[in-house]
Amino acid sequence: MTFPALFVHEHAPRVRIRHISGEDLPGGGDTLVRVAWSGINYKDALAVTGEGPIIRGALPFIPGIDLCGEILETTATEWRRGDCVVQTGWGLGETEWGGYSGQQRVHARHLIRLPAGLSSRHAMIAGTAGLTAMLAILAIEDAGITPDSGDILVTGASGGVGTFAIMALAQAGYRVVASSGSSANHAYLESLGAHRVMDRAELGHGAARPLDSGRWAGAVDAVGGKTLEAILSQTRRHGCVASCGLVGGEGFTSTVFPFILRGLRLQGIDSNTCPNRVRMKAWKRIAALTEIYDFDSLAEEVALEDTEAACRRVLAGGHTGRIIVSPVVNPHGN
Repeated sequence: MTFPALFVHEHAPRVRIRHISGEDLPGGGDTLVRVAWSGINYKDALAVTGEGPIIRGALPFIPGIDLCGEILETTATEWRRGDCVVQTGWGLGETEWGGYSGQQRVHARHLIRLPAGLSSRHAMIAGTAGLTAMLAILAIEDAGITPDSGDILVTGASGGVGTFAIMALAQAGYRVVASSGSSANHAYLESLGAHRVMDRAELGHGAARPLDSGRWAGAVDAVGGKTLEAILSQTRRHGCVASCGLVGGEGFTSTVFPFILRGLRLQGIDSNTCPNRVRMKAWKRIAALTEIYDFDSLAEEVALEDTEAACRRVLAGGHTGRIIVSPVVNPHGN
């Protein structure tokens, strides 16, 4: 049996769809998964287009940092044929062949059992973006910040991380302020649960002073750069800023004052190598969101052959919500 897979090559055309068999997959993994769905994250867009050094494996290479599907065969004692599983991170789509393939061979130790009530399609609508957002919220909760503590800022609010951060925070009772560069998205962000939407330009110039007026009890920052600099100066005493993105730049400038005078916590969010016990907690929280929100309304579905064009749209900016990819003939199953 053969199945389609999207390969990235060194020479043009860079992206090509090929039909391969299980024997063509790398032999290092102990578990073969039939992939039902994958998704397009910012990393995927960089990998497919070649705009960023995401792929560190030899070319040709199958990208896709997320996958969800059903186990076809495994030598791992904790899994059985037919188990529904999800993998995000652990080098998938970076050093290991990824989710843009009808089947993929992976390591059982990197798999998470799909929580009850969460379909594979909905899992990939969340994907790394949803997982990252939920890990950020767990960090804010771990810092002791409650809905009574004050406003929680979410930057990059129209993107995948921002979308899920707003939903999860609102569902947990927090008052959310969404930062967005598109006035056309205000109604959309408010429908997710944002109490107020502010223009990203308010933060984009950086900190006006080392310690500014305290506005935020906490923040989920998917932007970085000058925006993160401004957030750190504006966060209240004993607040927590969860840093999980760099679309605004990988560097920022700060002082020690927010940390030694306000006891601020700057928490990095690593969804790539996060321990599985924490991932499972986050995925269960994501599953609970499907009982409240219509996940399908958040996503656009593209075919495998349209993935490259969709990736270019993601990099161009202005895209709202999530894009999911199905490498199978019948993508409308669970």
